Amino acid sequence: MALGTVAATVSYELRFDSGRICLDLLATTHPEERFDSVEPLRAWISGSGLVPAGTSLAVADASWLVGFRELRGHIGQLVRAEPSRESRAFGIALARVNELARAAAPPAPRAVWDDAGSLVRALDGAPSCAALLAAVARDAVELLTDPVARAGIRQCEGDSCPIVYLDTSRGRRRRWCSSETCGNRERVARHRRRAALARA
Repeated sequence: MALGTVAATVSYELRFDSGRICLDLLATTHPEERFDSVEPLRAWISGSGLVPAGTSLAVADASWLVGFRELRGHIGQLVRAEPSRESRAFGIALARVNELARAAAPPAPRAVWDDAGSLVRALDGAPSCAALLAAVARDAVELLTDPVARAGIRQCEGDSCPIVYLDTSRGRRRRWCSSETCGNRERVARHRRRAALARA
């Protein structure tokens, strides 16, 4: 398989539609583990907008996978549970996310000329794993501490879909992570149930 095909497949499988970077990170476990190698992690970092397109992430290695998976687990605990001072698991996850959020920010963005003569965004230096984890952890802290945003956190109602997303729809009545995927499945299942009842 050509390298371009692999990159296209990785990009296609990754989702960036949850409404927050920290929630997009959670989506990397469904329908299977996406971070099974460094290449999908690099694709996720680029696709999430944490770094400008074309930023070299050649320094990313297996330790980056460990860091992003750990942060993902802690964020999952925090957004899928009600905040509780009494919950030891919640407290541990919160402490770790806060600790990761304290790291240095990624290098500052700057405007540079590309080969076509357009101004594009680039980083003033290579991003470190700690800096990128900090950016995601800060997004989680902002989500957790914003009562309006936190009230919009939803778990997809699709059959066995674990995706968590931010419901910003009018009336806050969104039920699925994706109307095209989980929503269509639910509508088809409903239609089949009605058809079966009509035949019975």
